[in-house]
Amino acid sequence: MAREIAVLVNPTSGRGRGARLADPVTKRLGEAGLRARWEAGRDASEALDMARRAVARGVDGLVVIGGDGMVHLALQAVAETTTPLAVIPAGTGNDLARALGLPLRDPLAAVDVVVAGFTRSQDLGKVGSEWFATVLGAGFDSKVAERVGKISWPRGRMRYDMAVVAELRSFKPQHFVIELDDEEEHAEALLVAVGITNSYGGGLRICEGADPTDGLLEVAVIGALPLHELVPLFPKLSKGTHVGHPAVTMYRAKRVSLASAGLTAYADGERVGPLPVTVQCVPGALRVFAPPPR
Repeated sequence: MAREIAVLVNPTSGRGRGARLADPVTKRLGEAGLRARWEAGRDASEALDMARRAVARGVDGLVVIGGDGMVHLALQAVAETTTPLAVIPAGTGNDLARALGLPLRDPLAAVDVVVAGFTRSQDLGKVGSEWFATVLGAGFDSKVAERVGKISWPRGRMRYDMAVVAELRSFKPQHFVIELDDEEEHAEALLVAVGITNSYGGGLRICEGADPTDGLLEVAVIGALPLHELVPLFPKLSKGTHVGHPAVTMYRAKRVSLASAGLTAYADGERVGPLPVTVQCVPGALRVFAPPPR
């Protein structure tokens, strides 16, 4: 019997790119001999129900067309199950797709990864009952995420850049209490990021060195910097060359707790909740379609 693939679409991803890809993706899966049909929820709650029903009926894969927000939603259905997740990158950030080595410029080429059928396991982060696959951040980055949610124009990456500039004018370093397994650290910091994979925000390699298969969280703490030193640090994030800067401290731990007044944590670009939060690395909690190792 042909493998059954459920396809879940975020119609608003990438300014409608997700909706435009729904039929071509499903058609390519069908041409490869897979049983596939796509669905789109009217809201996040309905989309999550669709994902959970697909997993419960035992589909051979859940394909999501969208960005990291859609991935985040799907994780809540597939984590710690045998159902593999496939990502067709159609969002703004696409950080999990980037970590998996999927073709970002040709989403339909990512369908061929599903057809090939190679899957592997990777770790997930867990906060309470909520799962994430890339990076959880609190501080300057989460303030930017909140500001982005309030900006209706422009769309895409420019909206994020505008939020960064606006937040730079007013953000002050925060006092963080960071518990790393059984050790406690205190820091005056602009942000703390906790990563399963290395990047967020569309390729900012904040947790450079993160390995999603090692059972550990990579933790980046960017300390207090004056504005004239902070601005030159931002371009380094895209290359991961911020590591080694005197204001950047990196840690590894299985469990990380963050506390700071008045801050909210975001993971996979989605709101998780106010600090304090405790993040646990759950080894091998996600089965994912990926290109085979070379």
